[in-house]
Amino acid sequence: MRTIAKAALCLSAALLLASVQGQEATPDVLVKNVTLEVVDLIAKDKEIRGNRNKLIELINEKVLPHFNFAGMTALAMGQSWNKADAGQKKRLTEEFKILLVRTYASALAAFAEQKFEFRPLRAKPTETDVTVNVRVLQPGAQPVPIDYSMEKTASGWKVYDVMVGGVSLVANYRTEFNNTVRESGIEGLIKSLSAKNRTLEAAGGAPQK
Repeated sequence: MRTIAKAALCLSAALLLASVQGQEATPDVLVKNVTLEVVDLIAKDKEIRGNRNKLIELINEKVLPHFNFAGMTALAMGQSWNKADAGQKKRLTEEFKILLVRTYASALAAFAEQKFEFRPLRAKPTETDVTVNVRVLQPGAQPVPIDYSMEKTASGWKVYDVMVGGVSLVANYRTEFNNTVRESGIEGLIKSLSAKNRTLEAAGGAPQK
């Protein structure tokens, strides 16, 4: 599976991790209940499947509040994160969030036809940093493991990294980000992300890696 396919699959599944309003649940139960709910919604609503803007609306409504994008951006940048000031960190986080949403929104529809295997959470009730394991079952192929790193915060459980086949989503961007920072600084990375987002918006699709 190519890097973009892995990343698309990874984030597409990750984008299904939204909590039901007011629901209190363990991370694994939360993942299972809402994944099935959102996949069912996509499968039944042809407008969502065929309309990229509708998919983005779904992501914005159901997903964004439950991801720690600042944490994901910091992990993706590694040591380069410490070179940014507060204002730059805010802009980097926003651009990275937009990149992730726009890049992988179209991949959500593919999950309408997939089946999932949800693994029981192997963690103590008192733990505040856990990994939720899910397997995407594909006809004629090996299951694809998707592992969600989640932390418990004052505002609920948040996703801060996703791994597919042992490959970290945020680490997938680290080399690219650090190379850009080394060549053109933090401002150069912000401009690069902004330009990529504008290209995605104009093209109405996702870039190929």
